[in-house]
Amino acid sequence: MVVPIALIDCNNFYVSCERVFDLRLRGVPVIVLSNNDGCAVARSEEAKALGIKMGDPAFKIRDKIRAHSIRVMSSNYTLYGDMSRRVVAVLHDFSPRLENYSIDETFVDLSGFGDRMVKQAADMRAEVRERTGIPTCVGIGPTKTLAKLANFAAKKNPLFAGVCDLTEQKVADYVLARVPVGEVWGVGSATEGKLVSQGIEWASQLRDMPLPLARKLGTVVLERLVAELRGIPCLDLEEVAPQRKGMAVTRSAGEPMMTFDTLAQAVTAHATRAAEKLRSHGLVAGTITAFFHTNQHKPDRPQHSASRSAIMKPMSADTFDLVGAAMRCIRSGWKGDPSGNGHGYTKAGIILDDLIRAEDAPRLLFEPDRPRSASLMKALDAVNDRFGKKTMVLATEGFKGSWGLKADHRSPRYTTRIADLPVVLI
Repeated sequence: MVVPIALIDCNNFYVSCERVFDLRLRGVPVIVLSNNDGCAVARSEEAKALGIKMGDPAFKIRDKIRAHSIRVMSSNYTLYGDMSRRVVAVLHDFSPRLENYSIDETFVDLSGFGDRMVKQAADMRAEVRERTGIPTCVGIGPTKTLAKLANFAAKKNPLFAGVCDLTEQKVADYVLARVPVGEVWGVGSATEGKLVSQGIEWASQLRDMPLPLARKLGTVVLERLVAELRGIPCLDLEEVAPQRKGMAVTRSAGEPMMTFDTLAQAVTAHATRAAEKLRSHGLVAGTITAFFHTNQHKPDRPQHSASRSAIMKPMSADTFDLVGAAMRCIRSGWKGDPSGNGHGYTKAGIILDDLIRAEDAPRLLFEPDRPRSASLMKALDAVNDRFGKKTMVLATEGFKGSWGLKADHRSPRYTTRIADLPVVLI
């Protein structure tokens, strides 16, 4: 039995989150920049109409920003993550089976609604808008790939009024004949080139291509995609996210890190965050890698990069263990005088591998005697949860690191910080 699937996608999500709390941003061109105010990662429809492309570096579009009074916002991932959680909470009222695919996309099981699927989708849109202020579009299909395509059509074609249903064969034929093959979920640029060379330019042509040819051009992955376009489900809803095998915490520095102490502060912060994420998922890490490098786009300046790994024995999610291992890694990779050697490191990070559940971690013959370690980590997390992140940190992280991200245009964290709540004057 084919289960109808809906994909509900938040429109211009980062911009929409900003507009919920700042009405002055509505109806005007808005862009949201990436970390360190680097590139455009979200654009309002007004900004898109002015020719702002995804990934445009901010310094290259300064003249356009000034000429058209484009509002520029720094990314506020704390706000976006919480707004995403609120959207998903609304969707749980409409279906017991969901897959939170990304921060702004969720697959929803619509089985059992029969002819009322489109109304259910329209009601979901209305309820999300009412309770969160976020505009959405919904695509419905017998497979996840067709639901993705339906969502694309719902966004691009006003004929569908925000909801497109590809379980109707006539509608599916109409849409697939008008969607370029490169817009199909899972078709990358390399695969698109191969398909176009075979005369396959539209989604309908991809659907109708022979399965053996699909496997030859793009292995079993493309073959499954073609089957999905034919309404044959090959991708199930993942209601429970698969266990992570690896994890990374990396950041570009707001200012070049010139000394070892500055780099140590940044790496300590990243390792601390990685340890918090491990504990929140009930995992421990077997291997840690610390890396740092200079700006490769400035070859006229001294260049250096380093990456060192260490095996965690025992496997751990303890902040002190991870920070200690990370410090040993960067000391090994540091080049020159610790007080500064002319290298301005612009990025550093922590990568954790060999992750398993804490209860499944192998035991050592001679376990270290640390009876208070788990209690200390629990207390550390409780303090930071109650009083705010970074209330309690390791001394090596410092308090006002110059390595912090540049975010000159970041909005308040309206939904997660009491101090940032909007104030209404009566």
